[in-house]
Amino acid sequence: MIPERFQGPAILRALNQVGRTGRPLVRLDAGAMIEAARRRTGLHDLGPDFDREPLDRAVSSIDSEAKLNLVGRIAARKDIVRLLSSRLRMQEDLRRHPEIATQPIRRPIFVTGLPRTGTTLLHGLLAQDPESRAPLGWEMMYPSPPPRRSLSGRDPRIAMADRQIRWFHRLAPEFQKIHPTGALLPEECLVITSHCFETFQFQTMYEVPSYETWLESRDLAGCYRWHRRFLQHLDWGNPTGHWVVKAPAHLFGIAALIAAYPDAGLVFTHRAPLEVVGSLASLTVALRSVFSDEVDPVATGAEMTRRWHDGLERALRARDEGAVPSGRVVDVLYRDLMRDPFGVVQRLYDALGMEFTPEFDRRMRAWLAENPKDRRGRHRYSLDEFGLDPDEETARYAAYARRFDL
Repeated sequence: MIPERFQGPAILRALNQVGRTGRPLVRLDAGAMIEAARRRTGLHDLGPDFDREPLDRAVSSIDSEAKLNLVGRIAARKDIVRLLSSRLRMQEDLRRHPEIATQPIRRPIFVTGLPRTGTTLLHGLLAQDPESRAPLGWEMMYPSPPPRRSLSGRDPRIAMADRQIRWFHRLAPEFQKIHPTGALLPEECLVITSHCFETFQFQTMYEVPSYETWLESRDLAGCYRWHRRFLQHLDWGNPTGHWVVKAPAHLFGIAALIAAYPDAGLVFTHRAPLEVVGSLASLTVALRSVFSDEVDPVATGAEMTRRWHDGLERALRARDEGAVPSGRVVDVLYRDLMRDPFGVVQRLYDALGMEFTPEFDRRMRAWLAENPKDRRGRHRYSLDEFGLDPDEETARYAAYARRFDL
């Protein structure tokens, strides 16, 4: 039973009731969606690096396992056609401007860690450096043609993205309390990796166990090559001192990330696990409940803690085995970030050998004053409602908690 606060507005429930006919009203077929994107764009070439298998597996799992309601099926089809359309347009941009592929991406900063450990806050702070750039929501949703800074806030794609995001907020009002999203806000790398369909975004939005199992066994080297190509696309014509990007899902692919970005700096955030797992389950139920009427909070809680504990173990093992040069890794404790965010960022910059300027400090302080914690409402949850036992979760994460004094 989905908790009442996650059930969405009455109009959403009424629309989904119309869709309960016993037979899906919206067909999800990978080939048909590719053709729809080609008709929409008038383009055909998805690029030599396009791998059809991830798309096929994602669509099959979403269609057969996610228990989508009508809104979910409409949203899934619309989103996948948009992603394919963006790939077609980006490939055409590259054909016209092959120099995009040579755009240098120097010393990017990747923020990662378990979800709900302060990655969004830290990403927002780091994005205030005048020498940095964070990919914004609208740029990820509509990357082609490459954004031009000369247009500043006047690019029509900003309004397109804003309309789409506002509709989502109407359907999932609780989600905005948990994770802020917006056309002009820095966004997670999950949106980038969605374009190659090797993405942990689908697992967050839908219950897709077969896709999840496949993805977690996947070599993500191709995914990170695409990620670099995406940043090159956004960077072309708008040279950036350095990019700052983030996603908890980077935990699953540290070695592949470093292979694609050998000079990257990695920032790992850490928080007491019992403060993480309930919040993470709540976020996932809030998101999945938009697209399915059959979300089990207890099963979701068990799935999330298993999945992310595994991702955490993979990342720490990669670090211990030397996948990341020791001088390129910084650990940040959530409690320190909450107590002294500006001091944390300055120490982070010192550790990575980067210049911390007075203007950066000023911008961070102004940004944080405009974006206080719980600005959009307080996120409330408990371990019990997601079937999470405190003793079991303490034991699961005991080695991690000891390692980082959590």
